[in-house]
Amino acid sequence: MTTLARELRLTIVVHGRPAPQGSKRYAGHRRNAASGRVSAVLVEQSKRVKPWRALVTRATEDAIHTQRTGTVSTLYPPLDGPLEADIVFTVLKPASAPKRRRTWPTTRHSGDVDKLIRSTFDGIADGGGVVDDSRIIRVTATKTFPGEHPDALDQPGALIRLYTLGDPS
Repeated sequence: MTTLARELRLTIVVHGRPAPQGSKRYAGHRRNAASGRVSAVLVEQSKRVKPWRALVTRATEDAIHTQRTGTVSTLYPPLDGPLEADIVFTVLKPASAPKRRRTWPTTRHSGDVDKLIRSTFDGIADGGGVVDDSRIIRVTATKTFPGEHPDALDQPGALIRLYTLGDPS
């Protein structure tokens, strides 16, 4: 297996409760005025997804702005080409969880990690961090409680690192 050289290009810190982007529900039909075609209207079932994506979008814009106005400026159009994402989601620890020992966030309320990734990638793309989230070809995602992972935040949110990947040869 070839190891691709990678370079850290963008670090995004999002504060807020991560929300999984899950299933859609049918909400009727609509007719496209230009083409006349009828299509189904699908609505996100989770009410928390939209606020989470907005937080990710804003944090992405802030991270890009910080890099642009900082002393080192290397990033400006959205990232393109093969990318890697490393994400640490920090979720609320339930009151029922043990206080003095480490536990795993495996409850249904903490969200499926694949659905957390989906909503987060959409927010990054909306914020101009990447041309399209399809450019992200490798992902490492961790779901943890505050203080129980080296990269965990002290409150719910996410630490996202985006890397460009080098030539695969």
